[in-house]
Amino acid sequence: MESISSAASSSRRPASFFTQANALLRKNLTFQKRNLKTNIGIVAFPIFICVLIVLIQQVINNELNKDKFQCGCQGGDCGLQYSTLDQVDTCPISSPPEWSALIQVPRPQYRAVRTDFSQSADLPDESCRASQSCPAAVLLTGGNRSLAQSLAQSLFLSSSSALNFSDYPSSLSNVILGTDTPTENTQFIEPAFVSDRPFYVVQPQCTTNATSPISFKNANISIELGLECVQGLTLWRDNSSLINDELFKGYRQGNSERKANEFIAAYDFLNSDENGFNLNIWYNSTYNNDTGFVEVALVRVPRTVNAASNAYLKFRKGAGAMVMFDFVKEMPKTGTDRRFDFSSLLGPLFFTWIIELLFPVILTYVVYERQQKLRIMMKMHGLKDGPYWFISYIYFFSLSSVYMICFVIFGSIIGLKFFRLNDYSIQVVFYFIYINLQIALAFLIAPFFSAVKTATVFGYNYVFGSGLLGEFLLRFFIEDTSFPRGWILVMELVPGFSLYRGLFEFSQYSFSGDSMGTSGMKWGDLDDSQNGMKAVLIIMFVEWLVLLVVAFYLDQLIGGGIRKDPFFFLRYFQKKSSVSQRKPSFQRQGSKVFVEMERPDVSQEREVVEQLLLESSFSHAVISDNLKKVYPGRDGNPDKLAVRGLSLALPNGECFGMLGPNGAGKTTFINMMIGLITPTSGTAYVQGVDIRTNMDEIYTSMGVCPQHDLLWETLTGREHLLFYGRLKNLKGAALLQAVDESLKSVNLFYGGVGDKQAGKYSGGMKRRLSVAISLIGDPKVVYMDEPSTGLDPASRNNLWNVVKNAKRDRAIILTTHSMEEAEVLCDRLGIFVDGGFQCIGNPKELKARYGGSYVFTMTTSVNEEEEVESLVRQLSPSANKIYHISGTQKFELPKQEVRIADVFRAVEIAKSKFTIHAWGLADTTLEDVFIKVAKGAQSLNVLS
Repeated sequence: MESISSAASSSRRPASFFTQANALLRKNLTFQKRNLKTNIGIVAFPIFICVLIVLIQQVINNELNKDKFQCGCQGGDCGLQYSTLDQVDTCPISSPPEWSALIQVPRPQYRAVRTDFSQSADLPDESCRASQSCPAAVLLTGGNRSLAQSLAQSLFLSSSSALNFSDYPSSLSNVILGTDTPTENTQFIEPAFVSDRPFYVVQPQCTTNATSPISFKNANISIELGLECVQGLTLWRDNSSLINDELFKGYRQGNSERKANEFIAAYDFLNSDENGFNLNIWYNSTYNNDTGFVEVALVRVPRTVNAASNAYLKFRKGAGAMVMFDFVKEMPKTGTDRRFDFSSLLGPLFFTWIIELLFPVILTYVVYERQQKLRIMMKMHGLKDGPYWFISYIYFFSLSSVYMICFVIFGSIIGLKFFRLNDYSIQVVFYFIYINLQIALAFLIAPFFSAVKTATVFGYNYVFGSGLLGEFLLRFFIEDTSFPRGWILVMELVPGFSLYRGLFEFSQYSFSGDSMGTSGMKWGDLDDSQNGMKAVLIIMFVEWLVLLVVAFYLDQLIGGGIRKDPFFFLRYFQKKSSVSQRKPSFQRQGSKVFVEMERPDVSQEREVVEQLLLESSFSHAVISDNLKKVYPGRDGNPDKLAVRGLSLALPNGECFGMLGPNGAGKTTFINMMIGLITPTSGTAYVQGVDIRTNMDEIYTSMGVCPQHDLLWETLTGREHLLFYGRLKNLKGAALLQAVDESLKSVNLFYGGVGDKQAGKYSGGMKRRLSVAISLIGDPKVVYMDEPSTGLDPASRNNLWNVVKNAKRDRAIILTTHSMEEAEVLCDRLGIFVDGGFQCIGNPKELKARYGGSYVFTMTTSVNEEEEVESLVRQLSPSANKIYHISGTQKFELPKQEVRIADVFRAVEIAKSKFTIHAWGLADTTLEDVFIKVAKGAQSLNVLS
């Protein structure tokens, strides 16, 4: 290890931001390379979904190519139809038929009459509904009442009872022909001519309620229609507000008849006069069908306009002047290919799952590092939050970007219209913002999970739950135009819903673009009020920035290690305090009573600490000042005092050993010193820096070998040392030399062991690697928690040599259960029982202080045990028998009562009197001291 120290001597300065970032990036890339199977599986999932969509699309295309979807009627005459309903969307219609222009007339039972909510005197009595003879009313208003009423007299054309319709359709333009048939999207057929409802001839007066049926040909098809006369009643209202109110009250809601009080139309002639014609029209949309796209009732409005225009012409030019409105006709239609893009139809749901699949991957990776304490292990070796966040974010962003690029490119290559029709620049911006938001979300919720399994379950539930809720809840609200848009924006604050909304918009544009043979979404489409993409982009961008800041804040509070004060960020705006300012006040209530109960050597150590704290500078590597840890009691149990006001001063070049039974608090003390848990009270200084406020600075000069090996299973031993060496600012040849020497020192160099993955190491090999990690980079303070656990005797002896060489220029705190190890390695020892030191000193001092006796052992026959005890009493009257079984007895002989020569002489004389099978005289061992002190302390605690 000497070569390691010399190689690292030039790297005393902490590693820079970019040096640490480089180390973490190299480690992540190596880790990623070792997870090739997992990566292939992740990338294969979107490929599988895309291929599945293509296969389903092929099945659909094959189905659409069947005969029943081909243009032309099958099996003979189609009547007025050019094709079946399955064919009409794609079949050509070069010469659409001519249809007479119609006016919308309310059905007899819905025509306006006097009711409880409409008491106008000029409306007919409600009794006419029983005989279905109610007139169809038209409301009038305008700035010139006399003009309006004059025009109203010419609004409906009069005709004789015998109408000649042989000249279709021009003959039908001489009357106001109406219908109460609902409008609908048909195969270029006016639905009134193929329904069983009668036609209405609207006239000023009806001599009879019915007229003769009419017959004519249209598109070589004979049509017979029944005609009924209906009186057109014109009613004046003083202003448009009255008209609006009356129309609203009488509007029929769906199939409800409770408020049905309908009018043909309403005219507001505004400022019309002899010199100008200005008109507003209200039309009846009750019979409009629910297409969700256009107001198809508008096709009946032209005849309403024509009636008013002819009335004004007659007013200006005389009774013979009129504009002939012969017919209406659809635009010719060419044949198109039948298209049904399955990727656009199901894209929002499937692609939401595909994109969100990275969320549980990122989440579990971050939680894994927390669960295995790898994050805090990296911090303990100097990795600061800045490089960690920067590289981790860039790392996950790069993975997400590669994933999305492969997804989009593959989808485009195999022909998915979802990608090919929409502008790629919009897609890039959308996916870029979302993957950043997804990474920020993973970082945000990671601190709330302590187990990878729990995080994994949550992650996949979130993925599938947000996709299903988006498809079957959010989509319903988006398509429901009556649902408040503001609540949709609130729902889109959930990242999964914002992703679904963006994909939904892409799918709508690609689906319609494919059907119409046009392109999908362009940047100009974002200004469309019905397009939610702009709002989604703004929400995701703002949320990304907000979540990233909140995630960093929560990471500092509950992310592991020593938790910071909630207002920790305020200290960045203050100047750094000096060392003297960082020292705590040395006034402790009740400490005097506690000190009086301590043993002299422990009290002396406390006094040394107090004296050091009063000095202007710290001369010791580690100073623990009354450090205490209390775990709050739960379920009715009392509080657990794990560490009882521990004070310790450790200079450079000293190895301090902590001995104690299991549960004594040794590991708790170590964990407080390395930042895994927060002290309840008191503090400690490492190289003059307070552990409560500046652990990040302490980590740059600290090495740790934890009780349990904290290693990446897929990284090799060499890769671990390279990573931690770079964190300690080792570079180039010095780094490679330090790594090789570290592997050699712990016997992991030869035979390629250092290049095997740590997951394949035995327990002893992992311990040796952990020791090598703790010593690389020349740390000034090293904590080793039971470093030799699980090692064979040869490896343990080799490890002891490593530690002895390493302690020359650094302070080491070591916990162990091996008395031999403590005696070989430690300059001073502290026996730790029930959270506090019972004694402190070097091994010889402790054996002399607590082991002032020899252990005399003799084995004879059972009949001669009394002679043995008599012999011992002659040597030492106050001897204490501590063991007795089957002729073997052990005695403690106070050193002040016997001499070793006298014991040997007495045994030689005894041999001539009785048979001695075996005997021995031993000095007190450190194990004896440990047992004696531990039992004494535990007995005292029981009595107290």
